[in-house]
Amino acid sequence: MHYANKIFPGFDFILLQIVLQEIEIMNQGKTVFAQIMSLIPRYEVDKCGKRYNGNRHAIEFKMQRPVHGDEFAQFTGQDSLRSIDATLVALSFKLYSSGIKYIQRSTLAHINRTKDWRIYHDFGQILIAQARYLYRHEPSRLDVDGIVYAFDSSTMKLCLQLCPWARLHHDKGGVKMHTLLDLRGTIPTFIYLTEAMVHDSKAMSLVPVEPGNYYLMDKGYVDFKQLFLHFHRQRAFFVTRAKDNMKYEVVEEHPVDKSTGVVSDSTIRLTGLKTSRWYPDTLRMVVYEDYATEMSIGS
Repeated sequence: MHYANKIFPGFDFILLQIVLQEIEIMNQGKTVFAQIMSLIPRYEVDKCGKRYNGNRHAIEFKMQRPVHGDEFAQFTGQDSLRSIDATLVALSFKLYSSGIKYIQRSTLAHINRTKDWRIYHDFGQILIAQARYLYRHEPSRLDVDGIVYAFDSSTMKLCLQLCPWARLHHDKGGVKMHTLLDLRGTIPTFIYLTEAMVHDSKAMSLVPVEPGNYYLMDKGYVDFKQLFLHFHRQRAFFVTRAKDNMKYEVVEEHPVDKSTGVVSDSTIRLTGLKTSRWYPDTLRMVVYEDYATEMSIGS
C-alpha cells in the first residue's frame, strides 16, 4: 500500500510511522533455531526412525517432531518435561516461524518411554560424523601430526526414587558418562554410560583407538595393563598424570629447556612387582612446573 497521497492526523501519523519502523526492523526470515534445524538432514531422521519402527502407529506424528522438541529443549536449557512444556506454551506465537509444533508433555513422556533409544544413538552418530568432517582440516593447537583426543568422565545425579538402580552411596544416586572428545572442534566421538560407582578405568577398553593419534587422560585412568594392551599395542599415544606411588627407574635423560617450565624429560621403566609385568616396555616421563600455581606435574 502507498501512503504518499493520503493525509493523516498528527497522532495517527505518528502511530503509522512507528508501525512502519517496526515492520522494517522485524525479522522477515526464519528464526536462528529454524536456520540451525534446516542443516539437519530430515531423511536421516526418517531412516533412523524406520530402522527401529519409530514411526509405527504414527500418521502425522513422525520422528522429526520429537527430535525437534529435544533439540529445542537442549538449546533453551530445559531439564524436565514440565519446563519444556511451559517454554513451548510461553513461546507458542514463535513456534511456527521456528519450524516446530507444540508437543504435549504427556506425548513427550510417552515417546521417551516407548521409542527405541537406538534411533537417537544412530542419528547422533550421523551428526557427529558430519561435524568431524567440517573440522577435518582444522589446525591443531599442539605441534603434533595426529588427532588429539581427551577422555574423561562426568557424574550426573539422579533421583533414587525414580532410578533405584543408580545407587551411588547412602541416599544418593547417579550415572557416570565417559566421553571421548575430538579437540579439533570439541566434538564427542564416543560416549558410554555406566553406574556412578564404576571406576573410570573400566571404560578404557571400550574406547575406539586409532593408530598414530593422541589420547589425554587423567590419572584416574592409570591402568598400566589396559594402557599397554589397548593403546601401546595399537600404536597410539597416551598422556596421563603419574601417581605419587609409582615405582620406576630412569633409563635415559633427555635435554630440556627449563625456561619453558619443563623440569625433566626422562625415559623410564616400571619396577613394581605387578606393573612391570603389565607394562614391560619403556615410558616417557616429563615433569612440568606450572609457575602460575607453583605445582609440579609429572606425566
